[in-house]
Amino acid sequence: MSIHFKALPTEAVRALQRGAPDAYGRTPEHRISDGDGVPCRHCLKNVAEGDGYLIVAYRPFPELQPYAETGPLFVHADECERAAEADALPDMLESSDYIVRGYGKDDRIVYGSGAVTPTAKIAARAEELFERDDIVYIHVRSARNNCYQCRIDRA
Repeated sequence: MSIHFKALPTEAVRALQRGAPDAYGRTPEHRISDGDGVPCRHCLKNVAEGDGYLIVAYRPFPELQPYAETGPLFVHADECERAAEADALPDMLESSDYIVRGYGKDDRIVYGSGAVTPTAKIAARAEELFERDDIVYIHVRSARNNCYQCRIDRA
């Protein structure tokens, strides 16, 4: 089975870069990167030292419902190119492990699908989860803070 890692949609990121309110109705916070641990969820690369980035509340779900987690994430302050959908693990995933969790067609967590997964085994875990008919897509989230990193779909 083939999978694709997917970045945030460009239209959502451009709106935030232009000052649109985030998921909580707040203006994005602007910061300057120290070059350490600031992964942009649009280009799926780390924000380089000295470059600006935004901290925003983001909800990677189409509508509000009890399982529609909202949390903080980073995107470049200036326009960056969206990462191509690919089966290769994004460079920004530098931690030793992440939460890999499946969601159903109703955009709710599929119980029993979530696990803290070593980074090198994320793709294999995703392929294993996609063997299940009830898993429509997967989120990769921080194992320490539960922050959304990227989405995985069947290719």
